[in-house]
Amino acid sequence: MARMPLAQRRRQLTEAAIRAMARDGVPRTTTRSIAAEAGVSLSVFHYCFDSKQALLEAVIETITEHYLTVVKEAIRPRTTLRETVRAGFQAYWDHVRTHPAEHMLTYELTQYALREPGFEHLARRQHELYCATYAELLEQVCLRMETGLRVPVPVLARYLAAMTDGLTLNFLVLGDTAAAAAILDMVSDHVAGLVHEVPLPSSSGPPLLGPALP
Repeated sequence: MARMPLAQRRRQLTEAAIRAMARDGVPRTTTRSIAAEAGVSLSVFHYCFDSKQALLEAVIETITEHYLTVVKEAIRPRTTLRETVRAGFQAYWDHVRTHPAEHMLTYELTQYALREPGFEHLARRQHELYCATYAELLEQVCLRMETGLRVPVPVLARYLAAMTDGLTLNFLVLGDTAAAAAILDMVSDHVAGLVHEVPLPSSSGPPLLGPALP
């Protein structure tokens, strides 16, 4: 077996775990099956991950990274802020439609973590990561479009995380693409209405993003 840097090997095993869990479910996926999926020995797995918790946290972070990458690429300044926001949502939604098993896995991970004693913090970490991801994306949009928010970033980030989480599950159950697109249109309109134009930030000026204006 070719030697590989630890970080690269961990990534290989994490991606293998995502494939195995998406196919077989979290409870039925074992360390042995993940090692087999990655084409490595069981000893290599235990060298890279000292606990199942560490593996599941890496899985959660990597799945989020998968769609965050495509959304970041989609969020580039367009004619209007609304078009920019909608393009970001569309990139996320394209990922849901092309990787449904991966997104279904995120819900299974949440339920597994909440039911397994000692794993509850992973469910919290998962949803905190969702909120942090949306906060990062909101700041990226506002900086690129030279706009500011009328509501605090954490509040809007949590709202968008809850909305997309619920909408994704709804789609996975019902499979209604048209209804999902209509909701994303409505949310894009809503987000576009929560911004205002601001001057370019300076080193001594106020922060670009902040609470509602008086």
